[in-house]
Amino acid sequence: MKKIFIYGSMIVAMATASCNKLLEEEPKSILTPEFLSTERGVNAGLEAAYAGMRNYWGNQDLFTMTVIGTDEFQRGIDGNTDINNYASTYTNNNGAVKNIWSNAYRYVNACNGVISFGPKADMDATTRKRLIAEAKFLRAQYYFVLVQFFRDITLYTEFVDQPLTSARRDPLADAYKLIIKDLNEAIVDLPAGPRSSNVQPGRASVAAAKHVLAKVYLAKAGSPVKEATDYEEAYKAAKDLIDKKSTYGLSLLPDFKDVHKEGNENNAEVIWTVQHTTNITYNGPNNSSGADNVLNHMYVGQYDKMGLKRSKEYGRPYIRAVPTTWVLEEAFKDRVNDTRYAKTFQTLWIANSTAKADIEAVKWPDPLPPGAPAGAVAGQPKIKAIGDTAIYMPGTDRTDAQIAAAPYLLIPPRLYDSRIAPTVTKYFDSKKASVNDPSIRPVIVYRFAETYLIAAEAAMMTNRTSEAVNYINAVRERAASAGNVANMRITADVLNTKGIDFILEERTRELLGENLRWWDLVRTGKLLERVKLYNGDAKDNIQEKHILRPISLDQLNRTTTGEPYKNDLYFPAWN
Repeated sequence: MKKIFIYGSMIVAMATASCNKLLEEEPKSILTPEFLSTERGVNAGLEAAYAGMRNYWGNQDLFTMTVIGTDEFQRGIDGNTDINNYASTYTNNNGAVKNIWSNAYRYVNACNGVISFGPKADMDATTRKRLIAEAKFLRAQYYFVLVQFFRDITLYTEFVDQPLTSARRDPLADAYKLIIKDLNEAIVDLPAGPRSSNVQPGRASVAAAKHVLAKVYLAKAGSPVKEATDYEEAYKAAKDLIDKKSTYGLSLLPDFKDVHKEGNENNAEVIWTVQHTTNITYNGPNNSSGADNVLNHMYVGQYDKMGLKRSKEYGRPYIRAVPTTWVLEEAFKDRVNDTRYAKTFQTLWIANSTAKADIEAVKWPDPLPPGAPAGAVAGQPKIKAIGDTAIYMPGTDRTDAQIAAAPYLLIPPRLYDSRIAPTVTKYFDSKKASVNDPSIRPVIVYRFAETYLIAAEAAMMTNRTSEAVNYINAVRERAASAGNVANMRITADVLNTKGIDFILEERTRELLGENLRWWDLVRTGKLLERVKLYNGDAKDNIQEKHILRPISLDQLNRTTTGEPYKNDLYFPAWN
């Protein structure tokens, strides 16, 4: 499989005989209509479009725009203070917004080149159809990212090889029509599932396209251009995947913990991933392309200031996101029947250093508190040896006396702050070269458990409550602790009472931190309500205009001919 990395209008083609062999660099070339009309050009353009996905899935920009500033996460001490808190300094000049916008169009153009000129390529007809279908799958996803953030966007379906100085915002309905058309056409020529014969990890399949199609209809149903059939179409697409799961090679894993297990990213629950490379030139700490997978850093608290040394095992303490109180004390409140709290968060750290600066970070009070264990010495370090418990977050409250007497740093929920809190473990990476390096793990973008939750939401919205309950219970039963499956099942009364709020809660328990939440809240009309209720940092700042991201100032300034590019279609306050 070739891997293409784009810099400006240039591409660098990296060819491999197989995914397990070393990369060999080929000469640089420019994507041109002539080149894209060849077999090599089709592959180069398509693989450029695949590589572009690394600018989203694993990148800090998409994480910043979908994870923080929701009901699930607020800003950690190293986080951005503007976009994450909806502060007055959050404007259309925001870097994350700019990058999301510009990168999408960069790689849409690569898709357009394959779709427009690929049919002319002299190559095996079946292979050609499949590659063009993959390009349509990817184009649909780039445009889907854009419409979820910006609504009316500019649509390009032809390859652009000259600079443009004019543009217009096409209607949101037209964008959804193109996205749905691309996905339906892709489905015809793609292989069935992610583990079908000769389908490499990260390549498109019918299963992936159907899952995205269900998400698209669900998002459209919550948009200003909703149609009466949208929830029904979402239901049909998700139900097809579930009913024909053996055809697509999909199933829920028996253990939730194994879904995100390092090295297991191609398991039977995974529908589509974005691959990251071990080549430091394109995916390393000095990478300027924006394609790093940095999700392994985003949730890691400052343990290195609390008696531990930095290590690959514990990760870079670069805490950009802290779970809200609602997540930890309400969404994950049941820790007896439901195993997902313990399998989502790290709450225990073992001492890994006896260096003076580390062990002296946590000392015994002077005088010693009542209940201090034998051997405790007032004013001396609590931690004495590597292997001792260093930090423990019990998840429930402890008295001040218990905290003082614990032979380690005991942190109950009332003491969580922007520096340290339970750490999401889904993205831990032990194979990276150093503690500060980005991750080389693939990013799981779509998985089968979400298909069940999409089906449940669409079923509930089409008055199929009993079916919605069954889909939710399939996910909840998998998460049950031993002997407690029955206790995890819900009844129709739960959905009749709590409705979409319960589905959002279940999505939190299952999909926390998976680059989805801001979209989920906007789609369901719950962003303002739930941020005001549960996000202490952002509740006083969020406004109605924040249900959209602003069109990048770069786009506005670079439209120099024709009608000015407008940012005021929905919320003039963004201007």
